[in-house]
Amino acid sequence: MLKAVIFDMDGVIIDSEPMHTQAAILALEKYGVTIALEYILDFVGSTTYYMCQKMIEDFHIDATPEELLAANNEAKESLLRESGFIVIPFITNLMRSLHQHGMKLIIASSSSAREIEEVLQTLHIEDYFDGYVSGTMVKSSKPAPDIFLEAARRLGIAPKECLVIEDSEHGVSAANAAGITCVGFINPNSGKQDLSKAAYLVEGFEEVDYDFLLRVYQYAHMEPVTILTTDRCIIRELSVDDIDSLYPLYQHPQIKRYLDNVADSIEEEREKHLAYIKNVYHFYGFGLWGVFLKESGRLIGQCGIELKISDGEEGYELGYLLDPDYQRYGYAREFVTAIINYCFMHLDIPRIIATIDSHNLASLKLAEMVGMKKAGACVRKEHHFDKYEILRVL
Repeated sequence: MLKAVIFDMDGVIIDSEPMHTQAAILALEKYGVTIALEYILDFVGSTTYYMCQKMIEDFHIDATPEELLAANNEAKESLLRESGFIVIPFITNLMRSLHQHGMKLIIASSSSAREIEEVLQTLHIEDYFDGYVSGTMVKSSKPAPDIFLEAARRLGIAPKECLVIEDSEHGVSAANAAGITCVGFINPNSGKQDLSKAAYLVEGFEEVDYDFLLRVYQYAHMEPVTILTTDRCIIRELSVDDIDSLYPLYQHPQIKRYLDNVADSIEEEREKHLAYIKNVYHFYGFGLWGVFLKESGRLIGQCGIELKISDGEEGYELGYLLDPDYQRYGYAREFVTAIINYCFMHLDIPRIIATIDSHNLASLKLAEMVGMKKAGACVRKEHHFDKYEILRVL
């Protein structure tokens, strides 16, 4: 379960990498060294002290790391006085959303404690955070996992229950080494960073909120995602364990006659669903979901949308089934209506179709009850089907 979000600071909360780069260039100029921008960008995610050590070594500078660090900090403070902090757009909205949902938040940054505190106070975001960890407080800097492990320890939360937001390759590597799910922020000002090993990549935070990060976390941990709720039902992704309850429904005579492509054994059906989780749920973000009673958690049906090709035309096809013991109580109409609305509003699907066996009178009636209109017929494997459709109203 997701309990905490760890924020990198530079490049995630504030767009400070250009300033850090310029400060390093100015500091080296004091020692007669001119460097290319690409050289500095290799240190994104590392501590400034480590960068100073490497600069002294690489350019044979006659100075101690402390002296070069002081020159770098002096240049940085001068630049800050001129322009102030540049906040990453919408990042404070994300903090607010996470805080409202009870998430613990902490900063884990390679910057010094003084710099982190200055950002917290200047941006007035102290109330969102339960603390911070500076790279100077741990033995090894990123890409070592030390800083993120220490952040989790301070929160009293297991690393596997955390999520990290990072903009650097070193940061992503550190998160992975700590066993923490990582969202990579593609910040163009952070240079060319390889974030490919992050669980998910974003280019901005305008549409990133608690629900978004929770879904990323759940996908990374193979946890089923709750799609929506109705008055009486919860509609969520099916886990492999749910197949134990679903497979007997597939075998019910009133349901089995209308199904195809059901595995011959429950073990085979579990293996098939494991592939479905990866290739459908995680790839498309939709599929056939489970329908569960709110009160008891009992699985009573299946419903959702799949991308299919019918008569040479690609379309979004609705599928549903309901345990016969729960039919005639309005459950099917309740969850099918909710899913159609969800597809129109959240998935931006313009048209939904349903291909229904012509002998399945209950299903044909349900299609009409939820607003679908007959749009033709077809024959598949010597069975006759009626085609229904519903269009999104703009």
